[in-house]
Amino acid sequence: MEASASDKSRSQFTKVTIVSDIHYAGAAERARGHDYESRSINNPLLSALVWLYRHFIWMRHPLEQAPQLERFLQESAPTDYVVANGDYSCDSGFVGVSDAAAFASAQECVGKLRAKFGDRIQFTLGDHELGKLSFFGGKGGLRLASWQAATTGLNLPAFWQLNVGNYLLLGVASPLIVMPASRSESLPEEWDTWLKLREVHLVEIRAAFEALRPEQRVILFCHDPTALPFLWREESIRRRLPQIEQTIIGHLHTRLVLWKSRVLSGIPPIRWLGNTIRRLTTALHEAHYWWPFHVRLCPALSGIELLNDGGYYTVELDPAAKVPAQFTFHPLPRSKLPRPSEGRGLG
Repeated sequence: MEASASDKSRSQFTKVTIVSDIHYAGAAERARGHDYESRSINNPLLSALVWLYRHFIWMRHPLEQAPQLERFLQESAPTDYVVANGDYSCDSGFVGVSDAAAFASAQECVGKLRAKFGDRIQFTLGDHELGKLSFFGGKGGLRLASWQAATTGLNLPAFWQLNVGNYLLLGVASPLIVMPASRSESLPEEWDTWLKLREVHLVEIRAAFEALRPEQRVILFCHDPTALPFLWREESIRRRLPQIEQTIIGHLHTRLVLWKSRVLSGIPPIRWLGNTIRRLTTALHEAHYWWPFHVRLCPALSGIELLNDGGYYTVELDPAAKVPAQFTFHPLPRSKLPRPSEGRGLG
């Protein structure tokens, strides 16, 4: 039977698979137990409230999600390229992959992806690679040693680009871009080096946008959407916003949070309830800068506990860029897994 014209046209498309926020925990991270974050919270009432939130809404057993990666590797269909959009470990030490356990998890995760997809895969840096303060306990933060471990030990680039005909796929390092908002999370002696790394990164990004041809379309990969207001302020990027067809973000884990971000966009920053609330409300205050980038959330591979809404995307690109990119979401709901004994676990 002869293929139809539409089938022939479809066969000329380039397929890209996108996965984000895998949060793989190897043996050393799993050994820390599900109360690894609650041990940094001194207030018993707050600890109880956080436990309820994690247990029923966010992620009850964050260190037991490795089977999701195995399912993805087994079930994902043949593809031309793959993009992994950040956060490969659980960062249970809160200092990124300079922590030996987190490095081992990320190395195992990245290794499995490279073994499956070879040189067809691109990796974007997430905040868990470089370190971040624990959500409620205020423990940890950015570490330059994690930058070295991520970029050298794991060979994860800060910036990458891939040409698919008239499409340009660009990957940027959101933790570097948002650095001006992260001073309180870095060590004082490392701050100047972080700023230099950020400027080098911005030079790369500016050059890529300056070099765009009028017929090119951009698919931008940026793990944390709070980096987008900083990119919007770059004149060379802002002038080319009409050429950004989609920006693929991660970090938020679920489309429920993205929806809330739209509803709460523009709220004033709250600076008196600690670093976490300050960062969150500052991000929401500037969330109106996200939408000109045409954001699309690739959720965490495991989703969240409440909705079990994890999965990944594929996108078909017309190399001539005559047809808009066609995205398909592939749900990957968590199956029932053997669970460790229940504890006050915080993911």
